[in-house]
Amino acid sequence: MYHSPVSRLCTALRDLPALCSSSVRQQAPHSPVRRALSPQTRGSLIGVGCCHSLAGWVGEGPTVPNAAKTTISTAAAIGATGSAGRSASNTVCSMGNTTSRLYSALAKTLSSSAAVSQPQEYLDSTEHVQLEPLDPKDLLDECRVALQDRPARFNREFISLKNELCNLQQPSFRVMQWNILAQALGEGKDNFVKCPIEALKWEERKYMILEEILIYQPDVLCLQEVDHFFDTFQPILSRLGYQCTFLAKPWSPCLDVEHNNGPDGCALFFLQERFQLVNSAKIRLSARTLKTNQVAIAETLQCRETGKLLCFAVTHLKARTGWERFRLAQGTDLLCNLESITQGAKIPLIICGDFNAEPTEDVYKRFASSSLNLNSAYKILSKDGESEPPYTTWKIRPTGESCNTLDYIWYSQHALKVNAALGLPTEEQIGPNRLPSFSYPSDHLSLLCDFSFNEDPDRLL
Repeated sequence: MYHSPVSRLCTALRDLPALCSSSVRQQAPHSPVRRALSPQTRGSLIGVGCCHSLAGWVGEGPTVPNAAKTTISTAAAIGATGSAGRSASNTVCSMGNTTSRLYSALAKTLSSSAAVSQPQEYLDSTEHVQLEPLDPKDLLDECRVALQDRPARFNREFISLKNELCNLQQPSFRVMQWNILAQALGEGKDNFVKCPIEALKWEERKYMILEEILIYQPDVLCLQEVDHFFDTFQPILSRLGYQCTFLAKPWSPCLDVEHNNGPDGCALFFLQERFQLVNSAKIRLSARTLKTNQVAIAETLQCRETGKLLCFAVTHLKARTGWERFRLAQGTDLLCNLESITQGAKIPLIICGDFNAEPTEDVYKRFASSSLNLNSAYKILSKDGESEPPYTTWKIRPTGESCNTLDYIWYSQHALKVNAALGLPTEEQIGPNRLPSFSYPSDHLSLLCDFSFNEDPDRLL
């Protein structure tokens, strides 16, 4: 079960033999994060799944949220052993079967931040400390070594829009949306009856998630069902140059699972080389006057290259059939908050989320007809440009097989345009046992789009 005292974390970390492993690449703390790649360049690299797609990345000493706010299973993600580690947690999830760069890098990250921190509420993470950067290419190589016994991952094609709407002279930025499947839910509550339990083990599943992020190199990353923020995603991604924000669900179902890693929630990450933070809002969604268990993060960022403002939001609405009106109320509340944050759509907006709603639901229609002038980015993959993909999640539970479109990237169509989107795997690639699997770590597929600014947004208002 989840334990929070920082003293236990520090004691466990002091026992780690690999805290100062010389295999971690030493880099200048203020070197550039990476050189921006064009959509064409990044797309061609992704198409072959080549690790050299990260060759342009260089580490930067980022600022990251306070790691002492962790509610982690002591040294769960770093493979800590010894009496201190055992006393704090019965479950040890190592970063691999042998001591590695990632093992020692993550251990050093947690040790550095925990030593200067005080425990605080899980719902808030705003303090930052300076940490040593990581080399993304080394990290990707590390992931692939750890996953060498797993089947090949899906080969997904990047689909570009080659028409008059695409202005290649405009700077583009890449956004990823992904419900990564909370570890406690995947192993404890979701009952994926066709998925072998070995495919759900965090020791390897974490590598698959990191690998997908490293391959596609999003400038902004929006995740749901994150229950390993403080012991995996924050310490790793912050050292790749991302600024990280997390908001837990007040009554996370993960806490009902034995040996959980704390509550799950939404997380938003952005590359500090591309954007700087102007404002951050953490929202607990309401259904009319009732505070609910669902949350959202909205951050206003300034593009360093153009000086323009953008608002990014991430959310995860209530699940299950029968809760359609509840989701509508939550979505309406989120739109109301975002209208205020964007000053009535004066600031362009991108909303990523698992809405748990098909396009036929009222909450989808509310977003599509909002005064914020939103459109759904993945419509570009359809022949008519008006239809959503046939699925973004495909799973088999005891109640049967469910193939649904629930995940979306909404954007301000007056100010932004979609230049490219990552295609979805075919039914044959997914396989008869569906998701998750040895080839894919979540029951939801990641969505990825390249955006740029419209040259004359006012004419489309």
